[in-house]
Amino acid sequence: MENHGVLYLCPTPIGNLEDITLRVLKTLKEVDIIAAEDTRQTLKLLNHYDIKKPLLSYHEHNKRISGLKLIEELKKGKSIALVTDAGTPAISDPGEDLVKLCIEESIKIVPLPGPTAAITALIASGFDTSSFVFEGFLPKKNKEREERLDRISKEEKTVILYEAPHRLKDTLQELIKYIGDRKVVIARELTKIHEEFIRGTAEGVLEKLGDEIKGEIVILIEGAKTAQIEANPDELLERYLKEGMDKKEAAKRVSKELGISKREVYKLTIGRK
Repeated sequence: MENHGVLYLCPTPIGNLEDITLRVLKTLKEVDIIAAEDTRQTLKLLNHYDIKKPLLSYHEHNKRISGLKLIEELKKGKSIALVTDAGTPAISDPGEDLVKLCIEESIKIVPLPGPTAAITALIASGFDTSSFVFEGFLPKKNKEREERLDRISKEEKTVILYEAPHRLKDTLQELIKYIGDRKVVIARELTKIHEEFIRGTAEGVLEKLGDEIKGEIVILIEGAKTAQIEANPDELLERYLKEGMDKKEAAKRVSKELGISKREVYKLTIGRK
């Protein structure tokens, strides 16, 4: 065990190549191997800083085989720097699995601080930063996705999601159903020339989006208010119906006032006379 190497978790820029620490640069120059999610992407960074080191591919589709190879090298005493395409490794990233393997093999892990898209977006969101929930990418399977969205609809803390640009509009359509008129912020192209923050409700933000969306996306969702969660939508709905509103109008009013999804309120209208 004493002869084992060290795994360094090295955050890399999420856009601007200047957003890298001196310590990360020093580590990349000193390690024996750099394990990268996309070796071509990492090579651009290394060339920019004139760093020449052996690169080994480690990503979601080869993590089992490649992970075992990296463990073998670490056991031989080699030091390895793990990097992702952008940001901090092991956050919504297969680096999490390599860390677990190292722990099982009693291999030392050294995490280095650096850029993370989630935190970069959060501090400019205007939402509560004292307490937040990072959900990463939403599940793709329908049942799991619906369960996660339902949980988010009740979450009182600020919620942070990652999303790919081509899926953003569909995700916003889903959020309209689940979170009603709670505020959201879309952060895109963080640290780059075209950095942008789009603010409003999910419906309002969707209307502001153009046809072509580029760059990785961070979605931030305002936490639900305790009053919104504890309020009884059924009673409020009943009151508005008695006042003469039709079901659609009453459901829309309840959704807006309580900050809950129209979908949830609509379920309450089913079966009512």
